[in-house]
This record gives sequence, C-alpha cells and structure tokens, in this order.
Amino acid sequence: MQVREIMTTQVIAVGPDSSARSAGQVMAHRGFAALPVVDDSRAVIGIVAEADVLRGRLQQDPRLHQRRDGPHGAIPPLLVSGVMTTAVRTVLATADVADLTHVFLDEGLRSVPVLEDERLVGIVSRRDALRALARSDDEIGRDVRRLVDSYTGRTDEWTVTVTEGVVDLRRPVAMSPEAPAADSADEDADTVETLARTVPGVVAVRLHLEARPSA
Repeated sequence: MQVREIMTTQVIAVGPDSSARSAGQVMAHRGFAALPVVDDSRAVIGIVAEADVLRGRLQQDPRLHQRRDGPHGAIPPLLVSGVMTTAVRTVLATADVADLTHVFLDEGLRSVPVLEDERLVGIVSRRDALRALARSDDEIGRDVRRLVDSYTGRTDEWTVTVTEGVVDLRRPVAMSPEAPAADSADEDADTVETLARTVPGVVAVRLHLEARPSA
C-alpha cells in the first residue's frame, strides 16, 4: 500500500511570511497538529506545529503570581518564518505505508508532508494509516477479489476469505505422483499474493494451494 492511497490531498499550507497567530488559529479550528510551510513553488521549506505557536505567546496572569515588578516577556516572533522548524521529515507519495508507520512510531510524529517531484501534494497522518486498518473485511475482500479476478481473467479460480484483515487465498492445484505438492511451482500464486498485499487494510496474506490428483 502506497502513501498516495491514504494521504489527504486537500492540504492547508502556509507561507513563511504568514502570521504565526493565524497559523495557530487554523490548527485550533481545523484540529491540525502542524502545518507545512511552502515557498511560491510549493516546495516544503519548513513545518509549524502547535508547540511552535504556543511558545512564549501566553502571558502569565498577574493575579496568580506574587511578583508584579519583574520584566515583561519579549514579543515573540510574529511570522511563521520566526517559529517554524526547517528540518522537516517528508515522505514520497510512492512510499510504502508500512515503512511510514515505523517513522510515526519511532520518531513520535503525528503527520508528515507528502512530496511528488519535490513539491507538496498531500499530507499523511497516523489517523490516515489507522483508517486503512479500520476498513471492514467485506470491503477488503471485494478489493482483493477484484484484483485477483482482473489478473487471472477468471472468477472461479481463487477463493478469497478475509477475517480481521487476514486474507486467505485458496486454489486447488492438480498434482501428479511425479510432481508432489511440495515441489510444484505455481507462478500465479506469488503474483496473486503480492496483489492482495497492496489492498488497504490487509494485515496478512496466507496462501493455500490445495493439492488434488490430476486427471
């Protein structure tokens, strides 16, 4: 499963000269954890997160602090360019979602900008990956069935069942005494298994080549 299959393409991005306050308002109102920062060509040059906007922007309530004669805080940066992070983790639209999941978990990220030809084309989040896993077994089964039938050109060659995202693919294979099941080659089996693994929501794929005596 590729990132392009689960990413959000309607991306709200900001420019470096945008107001940091307005970026915070977008995140608050839309429920985003971060916004990509792009230049005029849609190349990603940074990212601004909730913490970047919050830092140094909320004043202490003088009613809750005994000292009132201390120096007031400095004015925080007013533009996105002054608060954004320039070291940005991005991902290609053609990347494997399984690899991206490791990035989310290992680096503690919640979302990542998606690039194509070095330009922003989407954003992908943990929730997007989780949404793929939340697909029903019926939905997954229909997609696997469609791919398998399209590849083989037949609708009765493979039996497809899905339980909790685990796909079982069954196909009877004619065996002769000279070619036992263990040594039999089935060129289509690997391709069919690979196709099934591309379907969003598939957790695992099991092949069952069930031997039957040849005529």
